[in-house]
Amino acid sequence: MPSSSPRSVEEIFRDYSARRSGIVRALTNDVDEFYALCDPEKENLCLYGHPDESWEVNLPAEEVPPELPEPALGINFARDGMNRQDWLSLIAVHSDSWLLSVSFYFGARLNRNERKRLFSLTNDLPTVFEVVTGRKPARDKPSADSGSKSRNNAKRSTDGPMRTNSTLLDENYVEDGDEHSETLCGSCGGNYSANEFWIGCDICERWYHGKCVKITPSKAEYIQQYKCPSCSKKGRQ
Repeated sequence: MPSSSPRSVEEIFRDYSARRSGIVRALTNDVDEFYALCDPEKENLCLYGHPDESWEVNLPAEEVPPELPEPALGINFARDGMNRQDWLSLIAVHSDSWLLSVSFYFGARLNRNERKRLFSLTNDLPTVFEVVTGRKPARDKPSADSGSKSRNNAKRSTDGPMRTNSTLLDENYVEDGDEHSETLCGSCGGNYSANEFWIGCDICERWYHGKCVKITPSKAEYIQQYKCPSCSKKGRQ
């Protein structure tokens, strides 16, 4: 951390941009080095981006509370238990959250208009997740269209059990909930309900309440191939 914290909107944005650049490099150009450092046999590790555009994998700060918000702990533990790209994408999402938390930690003393300007500047850059996954930032659309799209997305997340990957992301996917009236959760045995999120195992093709297998719609978006707890256990045997 620099000896003096950035104070103006421009200084805080420069700090954000530099830390972001370091993290992007760790998850793209330096990804093999980053992957090797995240040994699952080690203790909780974090990915840090620094104001000089460097990156570092290290243990969290010992002092409580730390000088800065801490990144997600234990990024190394899932390294060998997930598809590599899924793992990198998940770290990218948490890194985006950390970068924003550091930025607004510095910006806590800014006034309302300055905070808006700071967010506008950071929002103009692609997120780390968008860079790592190769997604392009969505262009702004008219508010009426945006509202319609939002409602459609919410509808798809509740109107029927959902397969991961293409099912979750296909804009043209429509499913009639009546088809699934006899679907039973592979975990609790409960009947399908149209107002609950469901997820299908890509191995055994059984369906589960998201809450029963601890998967939320937002988590499911980052899973390329979902394995239910039963299939995951079989894979480890």
